[in-house]
Amino acid sequence: MRIGIDARELLGRRTGVGRYLADLCAVWQRLPSPGAHRFVLYAPAPGQDPSVLGPPFDTGPPGPFRYRAVPGAGDSWWEQTRLAAALNEDEPDVLFAPGYSAPLRIRVPVVLTIHDISFETHPEWFSWREGLRRRWFTRHAARRAARIIAVSGFTRDEVVAHLRLPPTRVSVVWSGIHRPTPVAGLAREPLVLFVGSIFNRRHIPALIQAFARVAVRVPAARLVLVGDNRSIPREDPAGLAAASGIADRVAVCAYVDDAELASLYARAMVFVFLSEYEGFGFPPFEAMAAGVPTVVGDTPVARELYLDAAWRVNVGDVPGIAGAITALLENADARAALLASAAERLPRFTWERAAGETLTILDRAGRQP
Repeated sequence: MRIGIDARELLGRRTGVGRYLADLCAVWQRLPSPGAHRFVLYAPAPGQDPSVLGPPFDTGPPGPFRYRAVPGAGDSWWEQTRLAAALNEDEPDVLFAPGYSAPLRIRVPVVLTIHDISFETHPEWFSWREGLRRRWFTRHAARRAARIIAVSGFTRDEVVAHLRLPPTRVSVVWSGIHRPTPVAGLAREPLVLFVGSIFNRRHIPALIQAFARVAVRVPAARLVLVGDNRSIPREDPAGLAAASGIADRVAVCAYVDDAELASLYARAMVFVFLSEYEGFGFPPFEAMAAGVPTVVGDTPVARELYLDAAWRVNVGDVPGIAGAITALLENADARAALLASAAERLPRFTWERAAGETLTILDRAGRQP
């Protein structure tokens, strides 16, 4: 089975789709070579070896992977023209498109991963141009795909309802969890942590308002926000903290390296992720895996994935959010109870399972007549 992969999301600073693909590839890289599966990575980076794409290909042998450079910008035009031409020339048995869209005019069956359809259900969160682009390409790619992978049952239900697809074409494959690197010798402190891109749906203003209440009750508490600001209309977390009189207690970091992030996870006492909409939601799981009790918005996907491993709150209830954070900062038994539930839940979310289920779907799509 020859499997083509749209690998452009592996380039540059990786967001959710890039990390998702890298973790799947790290498992597939361990498959026998030669073996039943061969993978070709397509991306616009110059070079002849998968190592140009970075981890997991920059260390060790490439295994069953090879690389084909496809010149261009890696944008939608590149996808629909140059990537399409390369695929029609190579004719792999199937194409894996890990992030919402795929070339429309190719003679290759496509397995498409859709992580969420917020651009359909909440167009107000996107610029009109970006929202239109995402809606058009995702709709058409989904309707042409041989199979669609949804990263949660919630996403599957939304894809079926809003894109009007037969449920039999959409499979749920829960993602795995990227576990932060443990850091020894650091003690927990009253640090409240948020990690993730800052979108309006993640209610950072409500978190800051809640933390202002927490700071009165727990004078040593600090709040650290880590993530690039992609909110539309743009939010100003630092300005909100200053207006609340807690500027000296709140740090806003657009980016930290892996070592600093691991240090933050090792020191944090509470992780807060007040998203009202996620297709899956990696950050809370990563916090749990790092031993940080977690507060999340009470949403369908949170109820599906986290169960009682996280403290769920109404994202509009500032006093309730503050109460949950304060209770976890002050009560070691409450923290231990959440972490015990998380320890039972986390083993269900491995990249080995996700990679195996994804490969089975690719096999079936590639063998369809």
